[in-house]
Amino acid sequence: MTIHYVDGYKMNALGLSTLLKMGCLCIRESIDINGIKYVVNERLGEGGFSCVDLVEQTSTKKKFALKRITCHSIEDQKIANQEIMYYKKLKHPNIIQLIDACIKGSADIVVQTTSEAYLLLPYYKRGTLHDYLTVRQSSTNYLDIREVLRLFLDICEAVKYLHNYSPEAIAHRDIKVANVCLTDNMDPILMDLGSCTTAKVQICGVQDAQKLQDLAAERCSMTYRAPELFHVESYCVIDQRTDIWSLGCLLYALLYFKSPYDIIYERGDSVNLAVLSGNIFFPDNTPFPQELHDIITFILKVNSAERPFIEDVIDRVTNFKRQFEFAV
Repeated sequence: MTIHYVDGYKMNALGLSTLLKMGCLCIRESIDINGIKYVVNERLGEGGFSCVDLVEQTSTKKKFALKRITCHSIEDQKIANQEIMYYKKLKHPNIIQLIDACIKGSADIVVQTTSEAYLLLPYYKRGTLHDYLTVRQSSTNYLDIREVLRLFLDICEAVKYLHNYSPEAIAHRDIKVANVCLTDNMDPILMDLGSCTTAKVQICGVQDAQKLQDLAAERCSMTYRAPELFHVESYCVIDQRTDIWSLGCLLYALLYFKSPYDIIYERGDSVNLAVLSGNIFFPDNTPFPQELHDIITFILKVNSAERPFIEDVIDRVTNFKRQFEFAV
């Protein structure tokens, strides 16, 4: 006998048919993760490789975010497993924590079967920093400088944890306002570890360069992507300072609601050329001091060798914060 789950309750085919005839049935998908059942309430978002649903545990009614990754090949499944591994080993108050995970099915491109990875994560009802900034932008309601500095420094601490991870530094590779959740207390939580990787990568030849460039095009958001990932040199070393570039774009967004290159993209101009030019436009009419603009230009160095490491960024911002508070 087939058992269906309706709003978390078991129901056989006869009961299901009866409710359908009555026209009073709202069927919600039920998912089992390691023996615990959840029902899907709504879709929160979709990306190129995954989607995120709001789910509810049937026994406690507690809500969670469920990331679902469809794997079409063994390689896809390996990437999903790697993401789960990063979630499990990274423990920091400003990095999202994995609650549970499993992979169901078997991915095989030859016989055209897929598997699905389920990653159960905390649900932050405030949404993302992108959501928060979008609402404020609609009324040109700039953040207070103290709030800008608090949010940015907390995000920097999460990045510092990644970059100083032992035994090997980790780069996030997709830092952006849409990948920062906000808690009820407005604390920033860095999320989406699907792009995380070993920070230092030695590129030895055209094939290595093209492979990394293609991967960056897939997994690193264009308007936050570091210049060295747009055109990867055939013989070079890529390191964690790809994240520093993204942090510079994020700090700009904290001031003016969007990355400086979101504006270029929306105009239909070449983000690639704009990034490589090194030119950053700051509004003439601004409530923010020149020192904050100077910090952004200090971070957004096109040549990665001239770009600061995370400790330098934190020191520079902390010093400005100290001076600002003293002046006030």
